[in-house]
Amino acid sequence: MAAEPRRKLDYSYILGTPNDGKRYELICGELFVNPAPSRIHQRISRRLQRQIEDYFHDRKLGEVFNAPFDVILTPHDVFEPDLLVVGDPSHTTERGVEKPPLLVVEILSPSTRKVDRGVKFRRYGELGVLHCWIVEPDAKRVECYRLESDGYRLVAEGAGDTMLSHPDWDGLVISLAALWIQSPFS
Repeated sequence: MAAEPRRKLDYSYILGTPNDGKRYELICGELFVNPAPSRIHQRISRRLQRQIEDYFHDRKLGEVFNAPFDVILTPHDVFEPDLLVVGDPSHTTERGVEKPPLLVVEILSPSTRKVDRGVKFRRYGELGVLHCWIVEPDAKRVECYRLESDGYRLVAEGAGDTMLSHPDWDGLVISLAALWIQSPFS
């Protein structure tokens, strides 16, 4: 007897998931479930969000959102990036973001590293997300990618306590040292 084909899940499935602190995403109709982010992950996310907001909000270039916030790029592709910047207000609806954001940021953790750098990264590019940043807390590293005709290309990177400038946004400088501070009161 032939195996039944797997059902391709869509956004209606996400709407029925429990509010249990886990993050539910669909990539090409396949479900990915991750635990809530760690304390260090949350600190880095919050600190990076402040820096990105200072730049994009002050220049009126976009609005910054943090997870959980649905990015619905097809009925079968629903993402929860750690941070995202929406450059066009018409891309947001009551459900979330429904067209490619200007920037997504993924902060790697042991449970998400393979998917974030693999299928999710590729799918962001296929669906037209212009910029994708990968943050590696263990390596204290940030990689900034820009979408080009043949996929993402690394356009900026930094590690440790350096300042990271992005070539596409004049004046955008990220203090990496501020991301890695261990004190909860920093």
